[in-house]
Amino acid sequence: MSYSRSHNQTQGHERFIFVVVYALVFVSGLILNFMALIVFFFQTKSRSHTIIYMTNLALADLLLVCTLPLRIYHYFHKLPQKTCEIAGLILLVNMYGSIFLLTCVSLDRCLAVCFPMSSRVREGRKKAPLVCVGIWMLTIGASLPMYLAGGKNKINKTGQEHCFRSFPYYAIQTPAMTSSIVIGFGIPLVIMVLCSWGLVQAIRKSAAAQTDGLVNSRKIQKMISTNLAIFLLCFLPYHLMLAVLYSYNKHTKSMPCAVISAYQYSLMTACLNAALDPLAYYFTTETFRKNVDIDFVWRMWPMNSHSSDGTRSRAPLNT
Repeated sequence: MSYSRSHNQTQGHERFIFVVVYALVFVSGLILNFMALIVFFFQTKSRSHTIIYMTNLALADLLLVCTLPLRIYHYFHKLPQKTCEIAGLILLVNMYGSIFLLTCVSLDRCLAVCFPMSSRVREGRKKAPLVCVGIWMLTIGASLPMYLAGGKNKINKTGQEHCFRSFPYYAIQTPAMTSSIVIGFGIPLVIMVLCSWGLVQAIRKSAAAQTDGLVNSRKIQKMISTNLAIFLLCFLPYHLMLAVLYSYNKHTKSMPCAVISAYQYSLMTACLNAALDPLAYYFTTETFRKNVDIDFVWRMWPMNSHSSDGTRSRAPLNT
């Protein structure tokens, strides 16, 4: 088998994987996040601070999945470069918006459980709408110059436009790459780990949780582990690849096709977050559990079918 034939088969295999995964994420993410927005907007009588963060998170995920059809279309037809840049910018804004909002959900839940009697904490939690506005301003303000500044880098020496098949320009710029990894991923990860640890400690010390049996505490720990697992699965590979891209560009000034392909896979994995976030809604909020048909959720996510035994105990955390 010649190299060109093998290379074409490899490209065809990758195209099939990207198209199928992006299509599944688009359909499931569109349905679940739209359903979440309906629940949060129209079926929530008392809108808690956590619900405010989750409403913005569902909106960010919904905007993200709306860019995926363009990526699918790109594998069959050529898109204008400006369209690629706008779609890439929307994805970047909403990806980091999702990271910050997921962090806020974890922090808000931790503060509510660990410091329930603190008036300062209660006053701080009331600023959730302002925090959401700040997150949108931060992600848009930081992503716009960082992404669009690399427009000239998306065209190779022969004049061919790379569109979605190129690596991001900010990955080879030290300030942008450092801020993406440290501020966009590292600090949120540390906050989520600390909040998860604080929640676990609060559960173990809670007399109410102990007298109510071990089932509820185990469900909370499952919630914590699920949220962390989703966060790491979706966002760790992407930010590791940003570091790899930066390292290759700094030391070799060339980018192997295998590295760019690995980056594309990591970006695809990051997009999975838009379809997995509804798991966080289900485990975290009683409102979402009461208004969403659990059988429908299990059918959408067969991986969780083994945990449904027909008898569900009361969830201990209602936010």
